[in-house]
Amino acid sequence: MKKLLLIAWSCLVLGLAPARAQEASPHAIEIPSWFTQSFLELNEDVADAARAGKRGVMVYFGQDGCPYCARLMKDNFGQAAIADKTRQHFTAIALNLWGDREVAWLDGRRLSEKSLAQALKVQFTPTLIFLGTDGKQLLRLDGYQPPERFEAVLDFLIQDRAKTEALLDFLARREASADAVRAARRPYLLARPTQLQRQPQGKPLAVLFETQPCKSCDEMHGVAFTRPGLRALLKRLDIASLSATSRRPLTTPDGRQLPTAEWARSLQVHMNPTVVFFDNQGREVFRFDSYLRPFHIEAAFAYVAEGAYRTEPQFQRYVQVHADKLRAASQPVDLWR
Repeated sequence: MKKLLLIAWSCLVLGLAPARAQEASPHAIEIPSWFTQSFLELNEDVADAARAGKRGVMVYFGQDGCPYCARLMKDNFGQAAIADKTRQHFTAIALNLWGDREVAWLDGRRLSEKSLAQALKVQFTPTLIFLGTDGKQLLRLDGYQPPERFEAVLDFLIQDRAKTEALLDFLARREASADAVRAARRPYLLARPTQLQRQPQGKPLAVLFETQPCKSCDEMHGVAFTRPGLRALLKRLDIASLSATSRRPLTTPDGRQLPTAEWARSLQVHMNPTVVFFDNQGREVFRFDSYLRPFHIEAAFAYVAEGAYRTEPQFQRYVQVHADKLRAASQPVDLWR
């Protein structure tokens, strides 16, 4: 018996040794202590949330060195009101976009964190997936949202407002007091944004859904679109600006005739701005509806303009390669600029 105990103890020590020797990432994102230390059995986590009387589970996908993840943890969850509201109504679980821990997803699949992220087509960090106590997805946020917008989304979920109105309308009412900035002349926009049908030899298309007031929309035009590199990329695409609540009829990229608002609903446009990219066949190939800084907005347009989405389905990997190319050309790279 003593020999068996000695062998067991030796295995335990040897098993722990590599973990102790492993150095922490210098770019690690600190996760709040109130996040749940889950066994990553998601059906069990959902059931536990239901028993605790919570709205559901919030699954967070992040990665080391992600400035948007750091902002979420510091600027959003650093506010007591937002942190308290989140932990009161949701069980928070953190996953690593490139991690190897096994996750039992809701449909029974057992995948590593990185394989699950790929299966769920996670393209941005942070990505937050809110699950109800019935295991169904309530909402998915692909990318970062600033504190005011994020708290409004929380209220939308907590109050179960989806039964009576669209998130886009709810946010518009919450943000109606913001000062709308009159857009300057934007020569890169299509003069006829309702004629969007693509041609086989034509350009890809970027549709900007941006109902005013929208501070993030104004920042995108006033800051990101003034960057020389992005200005050059805009010439390689057709750019249309539309209001997701407009009843104006249009011809969609694949040739259908629809009111703008109906098309926006079919595309599941929930945020301002939402930028949806289409290829020259009229097929959606990429989108973002999160708050992005200019570097990542430029990377998104390059991802489509260069056709990189055809060979690299993971946008985060493309961003890494894109940044390395810029550094190799002695161009400065700042992910928050």
